[in-house]
Amino acid sequence: MGPSPGQDADDALYERLRTYAGCPAADAAHGRDPVNAPMIRHWCEALGHPVPPDGSAPATMLQVWTMAGLARDGERASGAPTGQGGRAGPYVELLAELDGAGCTAVVATDCEQEYVRPLHPGDEITFDAVIESVSPRKRTKLGTGYFVTTRMDVRVGAALAGTHRFRILKYRPKPTGPAAGQGAHRGGARRPRPVVNRDNAGFWEGVARHQLLFQRCAACATPRFPWLPGCNTCGSSEWRAVAASGRGTVYSYVVMHHPPFPAFDPPYAVALVELDEGVRIISNVTGVRHDQVRVGMPVELEFLRVDDDLELPVFRGRA
Repeated sequence: MGPSPGQDADDALYERLRTYAGCPAADAAHGRDPVNAPMIRHWCEALGHPVPPDGSAPATMLQVWTMAGLARDGERASGAPTGQGGRAGPYVELLAELDGAGCTAVVATDCEQEYVRPLHPGDEITFDAVIESVSPRKRTKLGTGYFVTTRMDVRVGAALAGTHRFRILKYRPKPTGPAAGQGAHRGGARRPRPVVNRDNAGFWEGVARHQLLFQRCAACATPRFPWLPGCNTCGSSEWRAVAASGRGTVYSYVVMHHPPFPAFDPPYAVALVELDEGVRIISNVTGVRHDQVRVGMPVELEFLRVDDDLELPVFRGRA
Protein backbone atom coordinates (compact mmCIF):
# COMPACT_ATOMS: atom_id res chain seq x y z
CA MET A 1 0.00 0.00 0.00
CA GLY A 2 1.21 3.50 -0.79
CA PRO A 3 1.13 6.51 1.50
CA SER A 4 -2.27 7.87 2.51
CA PRO A 5 -3.50 11.23 1.17
CA GLY A 6 -3.09 12.64 4.67
CA GLN A 7 0.54 11.54 4.82
CA ASP A 8 1.18 13.04 1.38
CA ALA A 9 -0.24 16.35 2.60
CA ASP A 10 1.93 16.27 5.74
CA ASP A 11 5.02 15.48 3.68
CA ALA A 12 4.27 18.35 1.31
CA LEU A 13 3.74 20.67 4.27
CA TYR A 14 7.08 19.73 5.78
CA GLU A 15 8.84 20.36 2.48
CA ARG A 16 7.45 23.90 2.56
CA LEU A 17 8.23 24.41 6.23
CA ARG A 18 11.85 23.32 5.99
CA THR A 19 12.56 26.04 3.42
CA TYR A 20 12.22 28.60 6.23
CA ALA A 21 15.36 27.33 7.97
CA GLY A 22 17.99 30.07 7.78
CA CYS A 23 15.44 32.86 7.26
CA PRO A 24 15.29 35.81 9.67
CA ALA A 25 12.86 35.71 12.61
CA ALA A 26 13.73 39.28 13.68
CA ASP A 27 15.95 41.72 11.85
CA ALA A 28 17.86 44.58 13.52
CA ALA A 29 15.16 44.91 16.19
CA HIS A 30 15.50 47.22 19.17
CA GLY A 31 14.70 46.47 22.79
CA ARG A 32 11.47 48.11 23.87
CA ASP A 33 13.20 49.76 26.85
CA PRO A 34 16.81 50.27 27.89
CA VAL A 35 18.13 47.92 30.55
CA ASN A 36 16.82 49.51 33.74
CA ALA A 37 17.17 49.18 37.51
CA PRO A 38 13.44 48.86 38.35
CA MET A 39 13.00 45.82 36.10
CA ILE A 40 16.16 44.24 37.54
CA ARG A 41 14.86 44.82 41.07
CA HIS A 42 11.40 43.39 40.29
CA TRP A 43 12.98 40.31 38.70
CA CYS A 44 15.29 39.70 41.66
CA GLU A 45 12.51 40.22 44.21
CA ALA A 46 10.24 37.76 42.39
CA LEU A 47 12.99 35.11 42.40
CA GLY A 48 14.10 35.83 45.94
CA HIS A 49 17.67 36.76 44.98
CA PRO A 50 19.59 39.94 45.78
CA VAL A 51 20.39 42.42 43.03
CA PRO A 52 24.01 41.87 41.90
CA PRO A 53 26.41 44.17 43.78
CA ASP A 54 27.33 46.07 40.61
CA GLY A 55 23.65 46.64 39.71
CA SER A 56 23.92 44.58 36.52
CA ALA A 57 21.04 42.51 35.19
CA PRO A 58 21.14 38.81 36.16
CA ALA A 59 22.32 36.89 33.13
CA THR A 60 19.07 34.92 32.91
CA MET A 61 17.20 38.17 32.18
CA LEU A 62 18.68 38.14 28.67
CA GLN A 63 15.33 37.57 26.92
CA VAL A 64 13.48 40.19 29.02
CA TRP A 65 14.94 43.10 27.09
CA THR A 66 13.82 41.63 23.73
CA MET A 67 10.16 41.07 24.58
CA ALA A 68 7.62 43.22 22.77
CA GLY A 69 4.75 43.07 25.27
CA LEU A 70 1.11 42.69 24.23
CA ALA A 71 1.35 44.74 21.02
CA ARG A 72 0.31 42.76 17.97
CA ASP A 73 2.81 42.05 15.21
CA GLY A 74 3.49 45.23 13.33
CA GLU A 75 2.32 47.49 16.15
CA ARG A 76 4.77 49.57 18.16
CA ALA A 77 4.60 52.39 20.63
CA SER A 78 4.54 55.94 19.36
CA GLY A 79 8.10 57.17 18.92
CA ALA A 80 9.61 53.68 19.20
CA PRO A 81 12.55 52.83 16.93
CA THR A 82 11.77 51.10 13.66
CA GLY A 83 11.91 47.33 14.03
CA GLN A 84 11.32 47.46 17.76
CA GLY A 85 10.43 44.00 18.98
CA GLY A 86 9.07 43.17 15.49
CA ARG A 87 9.05 39.72 13.94
CA ALA A 88 10.51 39.40 10.49
CA GLY A 89 8.20 38.42 7.64
CA PRO A 90 9.44 34.84 7.15
CA TYR A 91 8.71 33.96 10.79
CA VAL A 92 5.18 35.36 10.57
CA GLU A 93 4.67 33.43 7.32
CA LEU A 94 5.93 30.21 8.91
CA LEU A 95 3.49 30.50 11.80
CA ALA A 96 0.68 31.28 9.35
CA GLU A 97 1.54 28.12 7.37
CA LEU A 98 1.29 26.07 10.55
CA ASP A 99 -1.96 27.74 11.59
CA GLY A 100 -3.40 27.03 8.15
CA ALA A 101 -2.46 23.36 8.53
CA GLY A 102 -4.42 23.13 11.78
CA CYS A 103 -1.41 23.53 14.10
CA THR A 104 -3.08 26.36 15.96
CA ALA A 105 -1.86 25.51 19.47
CA VAL A 106 1.60 26.42 20.72
CA VAL A 107 3.72 25.55 23.73
CA ALA A 108 7.27 26.59 24.60
CA THR A 109 9.36 23.45 25.09
CA ASP A 110 12.88 24.56 26.03
CA CYS A 111 15.49 27.29 25.72
CA GLU A 112 19.26 27.57 25.87
CA GLN A 113 21.19 30.73 26.67
CA GLU A 114 24.85 31.69 26.37
CA TYR A 115 26.13 34.73 28.24
CA VAL A 116 29.04 36.77 26.89
CA ARG A 117 28.93 40.01 28.89
CA PRO A 118 26.68 41.46 31.62
CA LEU A 119 24.05 44.06 30.85
CA HIS A 120 23.92 47.27 32.90
CA PRO A 121 21.23 49.92 33.39
CA GLY A 122 21.23 52.29 30.44
CA ASP A 123 22.38 49.70 27.90
CA GLU A 124 20.37 49.85 24.67
CA ILE A 125 20.08 46.41 23.15
CA THR A 126 19.49 45.29 19.58
CA PHE A 127 18.89 41.77 18.41
CA ASP A 128 18.73 39.62 15.32
CA ALA A 129 17.03 36.24 15.22
CA VAL A 130 17.09 33.42 12.69
CA ILE A 131 14.91 30.37 12.18
CA GLU A 132 17.41 27.60 12.84
CA SER A 133 15.25 24.59 12.05
CA VAL A 134 11.77 23.15 11.63
CA SER A 135 11.44 19.51 12.64
CA PRO A 136 9.62 16.81 10.72
CA ARG A 137 6.11 16.07 11.95
CA LYS A 138 6.17 14.73 15.53
CA ARG A 139 3.54 12.97 17.61
CA THR A 140 3.41 14.17 21.23
CA LYS A 141 1.04 13.79 24.18
CA LEU A 142 -0.29 17.26 23.38
CA GLY A 143 -0.93 16.52 19.73
CA THR A 144 0.83 16.19 16.37
CA GLY A 145 2.93 19.09 15.18
CA TYR A 146 6.30 20.62 14.37
CA PHE A 147 9.12 21.93 16.55
CA VAL A 148 10.39 25.37 15.48
CA THR A 149 13.78 26.50 16.80
CA THR A 150 15.00 30.10 16.62
CA ARG A 151 18.35 31.61 17.67
CA MET A 152 18.62 35.21 18.81
CA ASP A 153 21.84 37.21 19.17
CA VAL A 154 21.55 40.08 21.65
CA ARG A 155 23.98 43.00 21.30
CA VAL A 156 24.90 46.28 22.93
CA GLY A 157 26.30 48.36 20.11
CA ALA A 158 28.49 45.99 18.11
CA ALA A 159 29.33 43.80 21.12
CA LEU A 160 27.58 40.46 21.55
CA ALA A 161 25.95 40.22 24.99
CA GLY A 162 24.47 36.75 24.68
CA THR A 163 22.64 34.21 22.57
CA HIS A 164 19.14 32.88 23.21
CA ARG A 165 17.96 29.70 21.50
CA PHE A 166 14.23 29.05 21.85
CA ARG A 167 12.08 26.11 20.74
CA ILE A 168 8.31 25.91 20.45
CA LEU A 169 5.92 23.17 19.41
CA LYS A 170 3.13 24.24 17.05
CA TYR A 171 0.61 21.41 17.09
CA ARG A 172 -2.89 20.30 16.22
CA PRO A 173 -4.79 20.23 19.52
CA LYS A 174 -6.55 17.00 20.33
CA PRO A 175 -10.38 17.03 20.37
CA THR A 176 -11.78 18.41 23.60
CA GLY A 177 -15.10 18.40 25.37
CA PRO A 178 -17.25 15.62 26.89
CA ALA A 179 -17.46 13.76 23.58
CA ALA A 180 -13.69 13.35 23.65
CA GLY A 181 -13.65 12.25 27.27
CA GLN A 182 -12.36 15.60 28.49
CA GLY A 183 -13.95 18.11 30.85
CA ALA A 184 -15.22 21.05 28.85
CA HIS A 185 -14.94 24.72 29.69
CA ARG A 186 -16.05 27.77 27.76
CA GLY A 187 -17.37 26.10 24.66
CA GLY A 188 -15.21 22.97 24.79
CA ALA A 189 -11.84 24.63 25.47
CA ARG A 190 -9.63 23.02 28.09
CA ARG A 191 -6.68 24.13 30.16
CA PRO A 192 -3.25 23.82 28.54
CA ARG A 193 -1.43 20.65 29.64
CA PRO A 194 1.68 21.10 31.81
CA VAL A 195 4.94 20.06 30.17
CA VAL A 196 6.23 17.11 32.21
CA ASN A 197 9.89 16.21 31.80
CA ARG A 198 12.55 14.25 33.67
CA ASP A 199 13.35 17.23 35.88
CA ASN A 200 9.82 17.87 37.16
CA ALA A 201 8.07 14.49 36.83
CA GLY A 202 8.37 13.91 40.59
CA PHE A 203 6.42 17.09 41.29
CA TRP A 204 3.48 15.97 39.14
CA GLU A 205 3.57 12.49 40.68
CA GLY A 206 3.17 14.25 44.03
CA VAL A 207 0.21 16.27 42.74
CA ALA A 208 -1.47 13.00 41.72
CA ARG A 209 -1.14 11.93 45.38
CA HIS A 210 -2.40 15.34 46.60
CA GLN A 211 1.06 16.34 47.81
CA LEU A 212 2.89 19.56 47.00
CA LEU A 213 6.53 18.51 46.77
CA PHE A 214 9.55 20.79 46.73
CA GLN A 215 13.24 19.87 46.69
CA ARG A 216 15.74 20.17 49.53
CA CYS A 217 19.46 20.05 48.70
CA ALA A 218 21.15 17.06 50.36
CA ALA A 219 24.43 18.99 50.65
CA CYS A 220 23.45 22.43 52.00
CA ALA A 221 19.76 21.85 52.93
CA THR A 222 18.57 24.79 50.78
CA PRO A 223 14.92 24.33 49.72
CA ARG A 224 14.09 25.04 46.10
CA PHE A 225 11.11 25.36 43.80
CA PRO A 226 10.46 25.00 40.90
CA TRP A 227 12.20 21.68 40.53
CA LEU A 228 15.73 21.87 39.14
CA PRO A 229 18.41 19.22 38.50
CA GLY A 230 20.96 21.04 40.70
CA CYS A 231 21.16 23.39 43.67
CA ASN A 232 21.66 27.03 42.69
CA THR A 233 23.26 27.71 46.10
CA CYS A 234 26.03 25.10 46.22
CA GLY A 235 25.74 23.32 42.86
CA SER A 236 25.07 19.86 44.31
CA SER A 237 22.97 17.47 42.22
CA GLU A 238 21.87 15.49 45.29
CA TRP A 239 18.45 16.27 46.76
CA ARG A 240 15.33 14.82 48.35
CA ALA A 241 11.66 15.58 47.84
CA VAL A 242 9.79 17.15 50.77
CA ALA A 243 6.02 17.53 51.14
CA ALA A 244 4.98 21.09 51.95
CA SER A 245 2.45 21.73 54.72
CA GLY A 246 0.35 23.65 52.22
CA ARG A 247 0.22 26.80 54.33
CA GLY A 248 1.58 30.10 53.10
CA THR A 249 0.91 33.75 52.33
CA VAL A 250 0.48 35.81 49.19
CA TYR A 251 3.89 37.35 48.45
CA SER A 252 2.72 39.14 45.28
CA TYR A 253 -0.15 38.86 42.84
CA VAL A 254 -1.67 40.11 39.60
CA VAL A 255 -5.27 40.19 38.43
CA MET A 256 -5.57 38.96 34.87
CA HIS A 257 -7.98 40.90 32.65
CA HIS A 258 -6.23 40.65 29.27
CA PRO A 259 -5.56 38.88 27.00
CA PRO A 260 -8.59 36.56 27.10
CA PHE A 261 -7.64 32.92 26.66
CA PRO A 262 -9.83 29.86 26.05
CA ALA A 263 -10.64 27.85 29.22
CA PHE A 264 -10.02 30.85 31.50
CA ASP A 265 -12.61 33.34 32.77
CA PRO A 266 -11.04 36.74 33.50
CA PRO A 267 -10.74 38.52 35.78
CA TYR A 268 -8.90 36.10 38.08
CA ALA A 269 -6.00 36.36 40.50
CA VAL A 270 -2.61 34.73 39.97
CA ALA A 271 -0.40 34.84 43.03
CA LEU A 272 3.20 34.22 43.97
CA VAL A 273 2.66 32.27 47.20
CA GLU A 274 5.42 32.01 49.79
CA LEU A 275 5.06 28.70 51.60
CA ASP A 276 5.90 28.31 55.28
CA GLU A 277 8.90 26.22 54.19
CA GLY A 278 10.47 29.23 52.44
CA VAL A 279 9.88 28.44 48.77
CA ARG A 280 7.53 30.29 46.40
CA ILE A 281 5.08 28.93 43.86
CA ILE A 282 2.84 30.61 41.27
CA SER A 283 -0.78 29.48 41.26
CA ASN A 284 -4.39 30.66 41.30
CA VAL A 285 -6.10 31.98 44.41
CA THR A 286 -9.54 30.50 45.05
CA GLY A 287 -12.21 31.02 47.68
CA VAL A 288 -12.17 34.82 47.48
CA ARG A 289 -12.99 37.31 44.75
CA HIS A 290 -10.11 38.55 42.62
CA ASP A 291 -10.43 42.04 44.11
CA GLN A 292 -10.09 40.67 47.67
CA VAL A 293 -6.62 39.20 47.19
CA ARG A 294 -3.97 41.11 49.14
CA VAL A 295 -0.23 40.82 49.80
CA GLY A 296 0.21 38.96 53.10
CA MET A 297 -3.13 37.13 52.83
CA PRO A 298 -2.92 33.66 54.41
CA VAL A 299 -3.68 30.84 51.99
CA GLU A 300 -3.92 27.09 52.18
CA LEU A 301 -3.30 24.45 49.55
CA GLU A 302 -6.13 22.63 47.83
CA PHE A 303 -6.34 20.63 44.64
CA LEU A 304 -8.62 21.73 41.83
CA ARG A 305 -9.83 19.21 39.26
CA VAL A 306 -9.86 21.15 36.00
CA ASP A 307 -11.05 18.34 33.75
CA ASP A 308 -11.15 14.55 33.59
CA ASP A 309 -7.38 14.11 33.42
CA LEU A 310 -5.92 17.26 34.99
CA GLU A 311 -5.76 18.31 38.63
CA LEU A 312 -3.79 21.37 39.75
CA PRO A 313 -2.54 22.71 43.09
CA VAL A 314 -4.19 26.05 43.93
CA PHE A 315 -4.48 28.12 47.11
CA ARG A 316 -7.64 29.03 48.98
CA GLY A 317 -7.52 32.51 50.43
CA ARG A 318 -9.00 33.71 53.68
CA ALA A 319 -10.29 37.27 53.34
